[in-house]
Amino acid sequence: MGRLTIQDKLAILSDAAKYDASCASSGAMRRDSAKSKGIGSTEGSGICHAYAPDGRCISLLKILMTNFCIYDCAYCVNRSSSNVQRARFSVQEVVDLTMAFYRRNYIEGLFLSSGIIQSSDYTMEEMVRIARKLRLEENFSGYIHLKAIPDASPKLVEEAGLFADRLSVNIEMPTDITLSQFAPEKDPRDIRRSMGHLRAKIEEHKGEKRDRKKPARFSASGQSTQMIVGADGSNDEAILGRSENLYGNYRLSRVYYSAFSPIPDASSKLPLLKPPLMREHRLYQADWLMRFYGFSRGEIVEGGEGGMLDLAIDPKLAWALKNRDRFPVDVNRADREMLLRVPGLGTRAVKRILTTRRHRTLRLDDVAKLCQSIDKVRPFITTLDYSPGGLTDREGLRESFVPKAKREARQLDLF
Repeated sequence: MGRLTIQDKLAILSDAAKYDASCASSGAMRRDSAKSKGIGSTEGSGICHAYAPDGRCISLLKILMTNFCIYDCAYCVNRSSSNVQRARFSVQEVVDLTMAFYRRNYIEGLFLSSGIIQSSDYTMEEMVRIARKLRLEENFSGYIHLKAIPDASPKLVEEAGLFADRLSVNIEMPTDITLSQFAPEKDPRDIRRSMGHLRAKIEEHKGEKRDRKKPARFSASGQSTQMIVGADGSNDEAILGRSENLYGNYRLSRVYYSAFSPIPDASSKLPLLKPPLMREHRLYQADWLMRFYGFSRGEIVEGGEGGMLDLAIDPKLAWALKNRDRFPVDVNRADREMLLRVPGLGTRAVKRILTTRRHRTLRLDDVAKLCQSIDKVRPFITTLDYSPGGLTDREGLRESFVPKAKREARQLDLF
């Protein structure tokens, strides 16, 4: 086989990076300047879209430094026993690619991960060299997200945090038992130890002023992690329980959920089919409820059955339907905590309700202007001019919220 070009490497290593869920597609219309006379692209090898905390969509060069790996994790397409085409970027190649993409305004930052080559320290050192060169030699001020290697030297991880905006250590599986089964070469204690170390360093550096030549803050955007969903038998309650623990103990900025995707030459331990993509979506909604709406993991799971979330309706609505005795809620008197539990009312809508009702008593039309779906809200609230009457306790209320296509599919399953 001939020597790989930089384009060949980019195609291989950007495709290999797609299994990391930390970058999400923006859903933008696909445009590629290579197929038209325009300038710039929204799609292409290595370009992904992520969202900043303020809602901005950020384009990132998302690649692996290499898909060679000394580990043989059963769930990973890049495991040592996998029959995939291998490639490896040099440090300078990643730097040059990042700057070339950035100068053409294709990207705003770099998302860099890697298989483990030679050793964890060697791999981490190469990734740190890339970040250091970008910051100090190229004066690159864009976003950098680095995957930290759990059992790498703490000094290397600390240096990485001085150059990266965010670091992440993947927990990978919902339980220590399943991680040991699918990735026996990895130690869950190393992952937790690394997360704890990152938390301590992030808190230690909070409040420091930025230096123009070298970022003074340590991983200023915090740390995140990823869990694979559906590769083992863990139910949603176990997954959310692990997330609850991670947020509480390690102050993570985000837990990402990645639906398991069957891989070539897979181990017999793995399922043959991928889980419903809706399961991943519901877990993200549940995660949001824990972080911003005051729900506990137990309350969220209560809306489903057998430790699994209801796939047909969102978890907040599922909880409300199981707790109808707490509704309807008077939007003119209820506190913020209870308003946040009303299906269809988001944090912004609740904030607007609390602000508006200081000046006047709200009617149903007022609430409709403040939320996205008054039909979803209507059974669970009262206003000056509206009461749901028996709607809250109506027997078929849940089915009215299930999309028509899902209802029809369920009916077909009966035949």
